[in-house]
Amino acid sequence: MQMPDPRLLATLESVVRHGSFAAAAGELGYSAPAVSQQIAELERRAGLRVLERRPVRPTPAGQVLLDAEQGVRSALAAAALELDALRAGTSGRIRLGAFASAATSIVPKALAQLQTSYPDVRVSLSQLEPEAGYGRIKRGDADLALTYDYDFIPQPPPRTLRRTLVARDPVVAVLPAGHELASRKVIDLASLAGETWVAAPEAALRLELLAQMAKTSGFEARLEYEGDDFNTILGFVAAGLCVAVLPRLALPRGVANVVARPLANPELTRFIYTVRLDTRHAPEALLALERMLTAQVRAVIA
Repeated sequence: MQMPDPRLLATLESVVRHGSFAAAAGELGYSAPAVSQQIAELERRAGLRVLERRPVRPTPAGQVLLDAEQGVRSALAAAALELDALRAGTSGRIRLGAFASAATSIVPKALAQLQTSYPDVRVSLSQLEPEAGYGRIKRGDADLALTYDYDFIPQPPPRTLRRTLVARDPVVAVLPAGHELASRKVIDLASLAGETWVAAPEAALRLELLAQMAKTSGFEARLEYEGDDFNTILGFVAAGLCVAVLPRLALPRGVANVVARPLANPELTRFIYTVRLDTRHAPEALLALERMLTAQVRAVIA
């Protein structure tokens, strides 16, 4: 087989990521027929089909080439980062990703600190959940991210990334202030099984996981919420509509009509990390922002 052309590999990656030739064409600035021709040329060089067309997904050969494309992109991103570091790293741009509760409570103060210390550095922020954050850093589309996983559903980072534990964020039970269990200092998870819950897969722990951990049935949703805003969940709780379990970082201080209590049997923990490319050198301002984010997370959770 001929050596794959990196430009053709980039086209393949875009088609697979979007699941569409037309969407990839829009991103890359080509016409849809041109994208189709590039995929055909890649298949000619490989001597194998690289895509299934309906639905669009990679064949085993296509996945081999996607892995190669990811490796090339990560290597180039790492090289660019190290070159920035060697040039001094006190100016330029930092592309930051952070999950929702961190973007609200942690990032603003850290960016204010960074602006004071590094006034020539521009920062762009994207709200990203962990999987998307890892993907953007690997592709070279982000420089630093705040991510998380839970002790009962660990999510190891991809190779080539450096993930550093920042803090342990306890998961707590959140109840209406007038709830009969609100006076308890610690709440057994199983005691909440029969309560009214909200189904919020993007903003809360999945109810089937809670049932497994509590080793009891129940945890059935009577409310549905599609979104990633913890404040909406807290609004439901404050109105007496439901209970929830949320990481402590997601709870603003002094929320009216809501109480938060530590969980027991089992205790649950969310682990918060900073993530960047694993390079020998990193820009000074990037390392400073990583330290500032770490300090802010620890200050809020303490």
